[in-house]
Amino acid sequence: MNKVAIIGSGFSSLSAACYLASQGVSVDVFEKNDELGGRARIYKKDGFTFDMGPSWYWMPDVFDRFFGDFDTKTSDYYDLIRLNPSYQVVFDDDRLNMPASFSELHDLFESYESGSGAKLYKFIKQAEYNYKASMEELVYKPGQSVMELITPETVTNINQFFTNIRSNIRKLFKHPKLISILEFPVLFLGAKPENTPSFYSFMNYADLMLGTWYPMGGMHQIVKAMVSLGESHGVRYHTGSNIEKIVTSQSEVTGLVINGQRQSFDMVLSGADYRHTEQLLDLNQRMYSENYWSSRTFAPSALIYYLGFNKRIEGVQHHNLFFDEDFDEHAKEIYDDAKWPDKPLFYACFPSVTDDSVSPENCENGFLLIPLAPGLEDSEDMREKCFNGVMDRLEKHIGQSVRDSIILKRSYCVNDFKNDYNSYKGNAYGMANTLKQTAFLRPRIQSKKVKNLFFTGQLTVPGPGVPPALISGKISAQLIMKELNKRAYETV
Repeated sequence: MNKVAIIGSGFSSLSAACYLASQGVSVDVFEKNDELGGRARIYKKDGFTFDMGPSWYWMPDVFDRFFGDFDTKTSDYYDLIRLNPSYQVVFDDDRLNMPASFSELHDLFESYESGSGAKLYKFIKQAEYNYKASMEELVYKPGQSVMELITPETVTNINQFFTNIRSNIRKLFKHPKLISILEFPVLFLGAKPENTPSFYSFMNYADLMLGTWYPMGGMHQIVKAMVSLGESHGVRYHTGSNIEKIVTSQSEVTGLVINGQRQSFDMVLSGADYRHTEQLLDLNQRMYSENYWSSRTFAPSALIYYLGFNKRIEGVQHHNLFFDEDFDEHAKEIYDDAKWPDKPLFYACFPSVTDDSVSPENCENGFLLIPLAPGLEDSEDMREKCFNGVMDRLEKHIGQSVRDSIILKRSYCVNDFKNDYNSYKGNAYGMANTLKQTAFLRPRIQSKKVKNLFFTGQLTVPGPGVPPALISGKISAQLIMKELNKRAYETV
């Protein structure tokens, strides 16, 4: 039986493990930390349960497709509910609760700008077309050739790859609050709206039409589901397993050094940080130089505070986006000038609004996330300064004091992303989906220098985010199976 080792246990690794094991491959997953899930680990303390990483459940069809590939359903593993409102957007002088139904959304837009409801319908129809073209034609491609991008849909919409989201939105809408709402989803792609191709408006369709969902118990329920699915096909999972070296012979993978012990494998798939993985090889076996990595546009890092409150908090929804300061100025401090932001936009999540199981009775579970430039100098003083500024604004907008009600507090920032995930410059979301970093222009899934070495995850195709990670795992597994089948044919 062919033996494949998978480095890391994030969503892409867990996905690939399921696909490979279901095809009869012997699969071992090695995680350096003490818990499976990669960035989607959980933090438990004093009756509070925090999702440490992803908190948005978008594109439910991708999850359905993944579990459907194994003749199972999401409902076999976790209870999924659609949030309504999907999220709350807080401006300096106003709050918008984003409704789940399009008719209510239409009316909300009209209340801010006459005629915008019809424009929204037109915009969403194009976004829907892009979404379906993307899901059916593009995102499941392995990123090996420019020819993958040439389909009837992309040819007839070629202009959408050379125009940007910002310009398209601002041609249709004038009200700044509506513009902010429509530009928000591309932040999941890790780039500024003016640097994101118009084709990625499919994220607006995912947001406004497919909706925002929540698996009861938290996002880690997806990790547990995928681990359970993998175990049913024979996957073996190993925590506390630090990979120290990828062993090769004549530029072909032969195994790994794990916690000082060498183990033999026929193939290795890494879902860990791409640059870090290549550091486990000799210099002449690495595909990408330090100059390559330093010249890429990386998605932001983040300052996160996990907070437990001893009371319920009024005026908040499950998801809350604070757009009460200047969007462009914060984006400049992330992508252009790379410094700690003075007045950052931020995100506040209170899953206990929906789910009583994640906090003690009559308490609130919350976390704050402030996007930051990757590679910043990280210190407790800077973390606390940023935290206090954000808390001042949170308390102002909800009209109550909550700081004195915090009974649990933990921060997580650039240094933690480096230490826990070997993340390049401490980035949180991988590489941005700009035009020059899309599809075949992203780091390759299959190494060109080391035979039987593969990569998966947010730095490869399709890109950052949980649904793309599931897809990346499937793509990498397909390439590995193709190689294994080729090897079997050659030995006959």
